[in-house]
Amino acid sequence: MFARMRGGVLGSPTVKGWLALAVVYVTWGSTFTAIQVAVRAMPPLLMAGSRFLLAGLVLYAVAGRTDKLRWRLPAPAEAYRAGIVGLFLVLGGSGLITWAELRVPSGIAALLIATVPLWVAVVGLLWGRAPSPGGLGWMGILLGLAGVAVLVGPTAGGQLSPASTVGLLAAAVLWAVGSLYSSRAPLPSRVFVAAAIEMVVGGVGLLLAGMATMETRHIQWHHIVGGPLDAYAWLVVVGSLLGYTCYVYALEVLPASTVATYAYVNPVMTLILGLVILNQRLTPGSTLAAGLITLGVALIVSGPQLTRWRRCCSR
Repeated sequence: MFARMRGGVLGSPTVKGWLALAVVYVTWGSTFTAIQVAVRAMPPLLMAGSRFLLAGLVLYAVAGRTDKLRWRLPAPAEAYRAGIVGLFLVLGGSGLITWAELRVPSGIAALLIATVPLWVAVVGLLWGRAPSPGGLGWMGILLGLAGVAVLVGPTAGGQLSPASTVGLLAAAVLWAVGSLYSSRAPLPSRVFVAAAIEMVVGGVGLLLAGMATMETRHIQWHHIVGGPLDAYAWLVVVGSLLGYTCYVYALEVLPASTVATYAYVNPVMTLILGLVILNQRLTPGSTLAAGLITLGVALIVSGPQLTRWRRCCSR
């Protein structure tokens, strides 16, 4: 996809990174809804694991070939680091999201995952991989945390259990850690090979977790045909093969804080699809939380740019 954009403006890695991020904006909002439909008949960890394993194998079959049509493995150290990213993003992040959506409406799950930029800022600062977010950034962090507090509180209509809350927040933190690590670690030079390894390693981890928790006993084969199967196919093709590989590419060429902006674009689509397809409605408390989280993330992401712009204008 991106390798064909040679020369001119489209040949710029930054432009291709923004195109990849635009794909993530459009596609990943739908995955929360598709997950909710798929887990009606499929155990969450086994569903997510098979989804990523299948997508990773297909991607490697296409992207892992050299010019001589031979498959070449990356250096062991590079493959190992890509596997670590897969454990954070796929096993930890996506696995916990899928598990939580057994009990949580897709729109609410998307709102909690919208806090990823907040955790990127906090973890990056603690890890020494990001500067201080500045005054506006800290204000955004506080607003985002206030939104989370409202969302998990009684005014949100009791849509979140303590276990689901912890699971979704842990997913957001793990996604932030994996994204920061991925943006700095020496990964395979062929970005799609790195994405394939991440999905395969994370997918295998999810399958092992699903078998360890006896999910094989809960497969409802007679209910899979129809909506759940269509949702599963959408997750494999659009969510993993297209969306995840675009996300990995964007991380390769854009700052992690910029890529994290997908988290406050996706909930809009998720909430719309949840209303239209699943008849999910937000309570007044959830609506307030959505506004606080979105405003907080916007300040975290745009705060440094606004500060620099004000300084330039004051000179």
